This record gives sequence, structure tokens and C-alpha cells, in this order.
Amino acid sequence: MAVHVSGNARAATVLTVALLTLAGPLAGATPAWAGPSSPPRATLAADEAPSDSLPSVEALAAQAARDEVLRIAKSGLPAELRTSAWNALRSTLGDEAIAAWLAPGGGYDLAKQRLRDTRTRNRLFCDRVVATHTPEFSPQVYAAAKNAVRGTDNDRAVFARTGYEQARQRDRDARAADTAHQQEVAAKERDFVRTLAATDPGAEVRVSAQWAVRPGATDADVSEFFGYGWSSGATLDLEGYRLRVTDGETRRHHALSLLLRKAVAAEAALKDASDAAKAKAEAQAAWHAVAGQADEARGTWLAEQAVTSAQAENWRQVAEAARAGADGIWKNIAAPAGLNERFWTAEGKSAAESAAYWQGVFDRARESENRVKGTA
Repeated sequence: MAVHVSGNARAATVLTVALLTLAGPLAGATPAWAGPSSPPRATLAADEAPSDSLPSVEALAAQAARDEVLRIAKSGLPAELRTSAWNALRSTLGDEAIAAWLAPGGGYDLAKQRLRDTRTRNRLFCDRVVATHTPEFSPQVYAAAKNAVRGTDNDRAVFARTGYEQARQRDRDARAADTAHQQEVAAKERDFVRTLAATDPGAEVRVSAQWAVRPGATDADVSEFFGYGWSSGATLDLEGYRLRVTDGETRRHHALSLLLRKAVAAEAALKDASDAAKAKAEAQAAWHAVAGQADEARGTWLAEQAVTSAQAENWRQVAEAARAGADGIWKNIAAPAGLNERFWTAEGKSAAESAAYWQGVFDRARESENRVKGTA
């Protein structure tokens, strides 16, 4: 029997598919709340490296770069990135392989390019649907997505193209017919979604909420927002954050290695320089550049701490509200809310560790700049 899909339902499907597929690498195959916490980062504390031991600064920076690649390998980012990171860590070339992997056009960038492959995008879409659509609220979608995950590339392509929409409509029809278990959407809940549409800290959640309360939206749209739209947006927001900060940190570690190499070489050249004043100025400038890059990175991570703190607090409040309304429409977001709170808290801890690391780089660079200034 052919399934008739209304204009609004079809538009809703297009929006959901867009959120879960066009975001591409913004969400990994792992659910947003299932990623492990980051490993401890190397630090550049002054008491760990004597000021006259220049190679130790490079060694600590190399170790920090390796830690960053290890963090990616153990993260909830897509498998393409994690596998590529593990390959770099296992390379017999050691730090040279890590540096090449982090460099622009290196292994990290190549792995990101693979995320744009159609087969990869379809696989990630199917995985995300399984992660964000529960068998309780969306049994037809969940079952069809599970079958696609277990199936072939063609099965996943068909699901992404038409299967999701068809299964979603079957679920919606079944909920409409189940009058005995229908949940009425109260005005306060609709108002709450309107507030999320304007103020939620996650851009993808805002988009999903805006759709749920668009002109002409029905109670079914709001119910579906609580059932899977909120969770889907949250997944994309967290994975988008993870990829964004990973992009930035890989670039920063690559830049740091280049700046440190130049600074160490410039200071070493002081010994035999024919023009001592010029060589001294170049060495000071080189260490100043290291300090500047570190200070900028530290500021970036302090800003990320504010982002993660806002998200963690937001999800704490959502989890609290879900517990209060556990018997109603709120029950569908209860588990994801608590888990998202914990994982945004973990992201905040990782951001604090990163800020501390770059503070250490800044302190050591300023110490080296002052040391050069004090040379004869």
C-alpha cells in the first residue's frame, strides 16, 4: 500500500535528513553522549624543564602533539579520523609521522576528505538515526535504520534517500492512531520549545526547535521534537563542537612545531653569529612569536570553556525538567539530557587542560625570550 506523505511531513523529513546528513563530519557514528573523555595532556610547567634545556621544550611539544593525536584516536569522532590517527601513532617514523599527520594536507585532512564520500555519509546517517531515534518512540525508523546499518552500501543509500521518510511516516501514522496513549502537548511545553528556538546554546537544537514551532506546526511536530528532534540536534551540536576544536588544535600544534624549530635554531645561532645584535633580535622575535601563538591558543580554549559550561548547565536544567515530567512528553529526552550534561562537562575539563597546556607554552616561551634578552 502506498503511503501518502503530506507536504508538512515531507518538509519535516527533508529538514531531519538535512540535519543528520548535510552536517557530514559534524556528527560521528558514535552517539553524541557516547564519546570517551580526553586523555591527560602534556604540560610545559617550568619545573619540568630547566630553562637552559632547549631541546626539552621541543620534546614536550612533540609529546603534546602525540597526546592530541591519541585523543582523536580515542574520541567519539567518525571512524575515518580515529583509524587514521591510530595509524599515525603506530608508525615507525615516530614524531615525524605525528607531525606529518597534523600538517595541512596531511593524514588528518585526508581523513576528513573521506568523510565527504557518499557511502561514508550514508553510513554515518544511518548510524546517527539509530543513535537518536528510540525504538519506543520511533520503532519503524529504528528498525529500518538498524537493518540498513547491517546491510550493504546500497541498503544504506536507499534508506537515506527514501527509507527514512517512509518509516518516519509509518511511525507518525501509528502514533496518530494510538488514541489510548496519545500525549497532549500543553501550551507551556510549546512555549518552552519556542524559548529553545531562540536561546538554546546549540545551533542545531535551535534549528530543530524552530521547525517544531513554525507557523502551522501541530502537536505532533512538538511531540516529535521531544521524541527525536531534540536528541538529533544535540548530537550534531556536540559532534560539531568536537570536530571544530579538533580542527583548530591540529593546526595549532603544527604551527607550534614550526615556531619552536625556528626559535631554537635562532637561539642556537647566537653562539657563532657575526652580527650579534641582529641574531639576538631575531631570536627574541622568534620566542616572542611562540609566546604570541600560545597566548592566542590559551584565549581560544578559555572561550571554549565558556561554551562547554553553558552547554553543561543547559543540559543540567533539561535533565532536571525531564525528571519532573518523566511521565509525560519529557520522558523521551530524559536519558539523553543527563548523558549530554556529563559529556559537555567532560569537554569543559578537556578545554581547561588545553588552556593550562598553552599557558605553560606561553610561560616557557617568555622565559626563553627573557633569557635571550639577557645574553651578552
